[in-house]
Amino acid sequence: MSSPTRSETAPISTWFLIVACLFVTCLIVSNIVAVKLAVIFGLVLPAAVILFPVSYILGDVLTEVYGYARARQTIWLGFACNLLAVLAIAAAGALPAAGFWDGQEAFQRILGQTPRILAASFLAYLVGEFVNAYVLARLKVATGGRMLWLRTIGSTLVGQGFDSAIFMTAAFAGILESEALLAATLTQWLFKSAYEALATPLTYAVVGFLKRREGREVFDRDLRFNPLALSN
Repeated sequence: MSSPTRSETAPISTWFLIVACLFVTCLIVSNIVAVKLAVIFGLVLPAAVILFPVSYILGDVLTEVYGYARARQTIWLGFACNLLAVLAIAAAGALPAAGFWDGQEAFQRILGQTPRILAASFLAYLVGEFVNAYVLARLKVATGGRMLWLRTIGSTLVGQGFDSAIFMTAAFAGILESEALLAATLTQWLFKSAYEALATPLTYAVVGFLKRREGREVFDRDLRFNPLALSN
């Protein structure tokens, strides 16, 4: 394996593109299926919990293998693609329905989302993903690249904590009672974090495979962690 390199100097590879595409796909699909409420292990949760935590796992892989700068690019790419999907769905919903088509109400109920829910979702995503990437990158330097499990689980606990708290508060404050809001937030946070912990062996396998393929080890020692920066 070559000497440690900073993430912004690493060339874009086919494997990076694959992981980035999977990340964006998980994000968009999660937002679409989130409208359904499901009972999972006795808990009422949005159906997105089966896939959205995978975006955090992939975010961990991106930061660990390619560094914070590449993860930052992918997070913004995910935001842009999700915004495009939302705008396309809104435009499709606004088009006049054919007289013989009776699915307009169902279309709007499943795919149409209120501005408040969308704003909460976008804000929670950006804060949660950037916090997750920042914590993991900092922990990697602090641990000298050891204890990957500590970095992935630790960053997810913090990132998912911000994500769940911001989304639930921005989306449902004033609608749900304070106790119900807190309970729902904690339930989502604990479920998503447990999901990540259980997936640790898979994360190890994917990270190990990609590091062998890419032949590099990234430590973000002198990087600007400003989420708005386009370069180091």
